[in-house]
Amino acid sequence: MAARASRKLLRDFVLRRTACTAPIGAARHCSSAAQNPPKIPKIPHFSKRGLFTAATLGLVIAGGAYASTVDEATFCGWLFSATKLVNPFFALLDPEVAHRLGVSAAARGWVPREKRPDPPNLGLEVWGRKFSNPIGLAAGFDKNAEAVDGLLGLGFGFVEIGSVTPVPQEGNPKPRIFRLRDEGAIINRCGFNSEGIIAVAKRLGIQHGKRMLDETSNTSSSSADEAKTGGKSGPGILGVNLGKNKTSEDAASDYVQGVHSLSQYADYLVINVSSPNTPGLRMLQGRKQLKDLVKKVQAARDEMQWGEEGPPPLLVKIAPDLSKEDLEDIAAVALALRLDGLIISNTTVSRPESVSRNPVASEAGGLSGKPLFDTSTRLLKDMYLLTRGKIPLVGCGGISSGEDAYRKIRAGATLVQLYTAFAYGGPALVPQIKAELTECLERDGFKTVVEAVGADCR
Repeated sequence: MAARASRKLLRDFVLRRTACTAPIGAARHCSSAAQNPPKIPKIPHFSKRGLFTAATLGLVIAGGAYASTVDEATFCGWLFSATKLVNPFFALLDPEVAHRLGVSAAARGWVPREKRPDPPNLGLEVWGRKFSNPIGLAAGFDKNAEAVDGLLGLGFGFVEIGSVTPVPQEGNPKPRIFRLRDEGAIINRCGFNSEGIIAVAKRLGIQHGKRMLDETSNTSSSSADEAKTGGKSGPGILGVNLGKNKTSEDAASDYVQGVHSLSQYADYLVINVSSPNTPGLRMLQGRKQLKDLVKKVQAARDEMQWGEEGPPPLLVKIAPDLSKEDLEDIAAVALALRLDGLIISNTTVSRPESVSRNPVASEAGGLSGKPLFDTSTRLLKDMYLLTRGKIPLVGCGGISSGEDAYRKIRAGATLVQLYTAFAYGGPALVPQIKAELTECLERDGFKTVVEAVGADCR
């Protein structure tokens, strides 16, 4: 196709050049100025503009010819690598403006789409759902489900949207996102800025309907096994992260509303009780408060009618700033109520020594990125031991390489999530981490990701 397009472009260009340089007698359909022979120019025949046009045309033709001769995997890899060229541009923009542009680009399909299959050793099944790989995008990037298809198309095994609040709210005043580039970190105090449940449900409903239509039209060309791969949003798994409104006095009611409106589109649900930017939210992590909240949300989910696959799994996202007693309480609640999973962890209100000298570190909000890696990984390992490996854990916090993802998995994570590193590294980071993780597994003799889960705890 690329070769045909290149040939057509060349033909059109040659025809235009011929029309402009044809003999005078043949130029009766041109402008009247073309009726008289031109004076001998004082500059070479090809002006600067002509040279530029010719050079551009040559690049287009060469690019088209190259694209037509390489295999799809090589071309796909080239597209992902090419996205690194725009990273310096995004770095010049205000962090929130850059974020909005990134979401818009993914929503419009202006990002590469992964065509290469994931390595077999990265595939796994969790909660009865098939993940092509364990690398996910954490909540906070696509808060309002604007770009689910584009983000899943980047090759993530799963994408988590939100946090979604029942009623639309602006969040905290701007500026509210701050880069610590040298430390590979970000501080944010967004405060659950959300378009609300109705807007998100509408988008997810349209997307779900489109996917059902596509599956119906492709039934004859897809095997039954292929149809089961992925989740409700398509080839990848979709998580929906639920939050509460800042002014709400009944947190449980807010989460229940989210369940009733959004669970039909979710492959899993998350109760976010760990953001530091909503007053009083982290108090819900206490033993009694968490137990009461989870029971109410589980009841709301279970009273709905579900098909053969059953209701979506319910997870809780916890903070990294917890004491040993807090962790024990959360583990006890998770085991007693048979919670489906825990996400470890959200952003931290602490400022590790590695960032303390940065002037931006004094800004209020949650810190994410590389400085959070060690703390969140220790917390992950502690929780794996406290729950005796009986509950799937999602490792989140500071992952920027395949080796980081591997360390989370060895510490007890079944799945892992990125956010800050993706904001800095862009789409090219996704295939890079998957390739590096594959190498780590092979290096240590693990045939699958599942074999490596909790290896450092055994």
